[in-house]
Amino acid sequence: MHMLLLPALLLALLLRVDGAPAADEILFLPGLQKQPSFKQYSGYLSVCDGKHLHYWFVESQNDPSKDPVVLWLNGGPGCSSLDGLLTEHGPFLVQDDGISLEYNPSSWNKIANMLYLESPAGVGFSYADDQKYKTNDTEVSMMNYQALKEFFRLFPELSTNELFLTGESYGGIYIPTLAERVMEDDSLNLQGIAVGNGMSSYEMNDNALVYFAYYHGLLGSHLWAELQAFCCNDGKCDFFNNKNLNCSNSLAEVQVIVYSSGLNMYNLYASCPGGIHQRFSVDGGELIIRDLGNSFIKSQWTQLWTQKLRGLASVHRSVRLDPPCTNSTPSWLYLNNRYVKAALHISPKALDWVICSSEVNLNYGRLFMDVRKQYLKLLGALKYRILVYNGDVDMACNFMGDEWFVESLHQEVEVMRRPWTYVDTDGEQVGGFVKEFSNIAFLTVKGSGHMVPSDKPVAAFAMFSRFIRRQPY
Repeated sequence: MHMLLLPALLLALLLRVDGAPAADEILFLPGLQKQPSFKQYSGYLSVCDGKHLHYWFVESQNDPSKDPVVLWLNGGPGCSSLDGLLTEHGPFLVQDDGISLEYNPSSWNKIANMLYLESPAGVGFSYADDQKYKTNDTEVSMMNYQALKEFFRLFPELSTNELFLTGESYGGIYIPTLAERVMEDDSLNLQGIAVGNGMSSYEMNDNALVYFAYYHGLLGSHLWAELQAFCCNDGKCDFFNNKNLNCSNSLAEVQVIVYSSGLNMYNLYASCPGGIHQRFSVDGGELIIRDLGNSFIKSQWTQLWTQKLRGLASVHRSVRLDPPCTNSTPSWLYLNNRYVKAALHISPKALDWVICSSEVNLNYGRLFMDVRKQYLKLLGALKYRILVYNGDVDMACNFMGDEWFVESLHQEVEVMRRPWTYVDTDGEQVGGFVKEFSNIAFLTVKGSGHMVPSDKPVAAFAMFSRFIRRQPY
């Protein structure tokens, strides 16, 4: 009996090992002094309408056969998830020379199989056969779902592993809208989602940003008094869609201070790499636009600004959209190196890599102004673990707006707001604050901006590992 079982077990093991697509395996990655002990793959996941989404998959350094698969999506909309890999929580981080990589001691693939997906088509190395990149939230959620299905078709040995969906910034829209589709598919072993500094509600984010700016000493007492007089009534303030002209004028002043005065909107207390830039510059005939504000989306000011960007983009052959106070040059140099592109099996149909696609961003249809419905559907299933986390000095997607959003879901409180801690080389430290509800937690990371794993890598890894392993925060 046992002798008959042995060949079957050996066959199952061989199928599990050989499931991964050999053609996509990265055999030698330039920039590393020593090649990794874990396997990694890069290639394309083909989805509907001739779209091809580039992925970079790094196996877990622990036990890839049993560890969860974690999808990561950066935001924008239109920004590359390879920024998350190379500058946030990937196994190796790009260095300032744009040539070399150094191993990341706080890499999330120490405990998980990490799948970085460049989405939608037109972002990074992802492309469409027809080279048309106008899309919207609903199309993108379907595209990402199809890409996940294709990934598990290529890696069937991982199809029963636990699956977590994670992302940051506009990932606050991407992740719950994708999860809404994934939870309906029993073939995918979804366990939970985590969103960092996410856009969860435009209204709450915009309203909270004005309070954030005032409490952090940016507005001054005179402007604050005007905002209270013109935008508030009976103790309730509307900074999002207020029809009062005086209120709109005061909010325009807030926008100038937050977005145009030279502050780093992604980390109030950090310097602005490269100094205070103008919003436009031209380098070698290429127009560089430095703008990626998600806030005040319905305001007339923002509509006029978007029209101006589209007009400028239409008269330049090459346009780069760079987030303000962000240095993407090392990643740009590294990923456009022809030896790196060869190692990653990049298609000749793909465009040169840029951190954010202006074409995708400026033609993107934002259909969801909040994602309460998606969160409530996930919470109603009573089986998914959800984490909403925020660096507490980010102004792009501020912690207060996301805290309000989680509170608005009206879940039962299980653990009252308290400090959470982690251990670094100096001993036990306060990581921030956490409040836990039934199946969802809201957590802040003290002193971190928009990209939490970049600003606070040790704290971010502690948070991530507790989320993945279902440990108390």
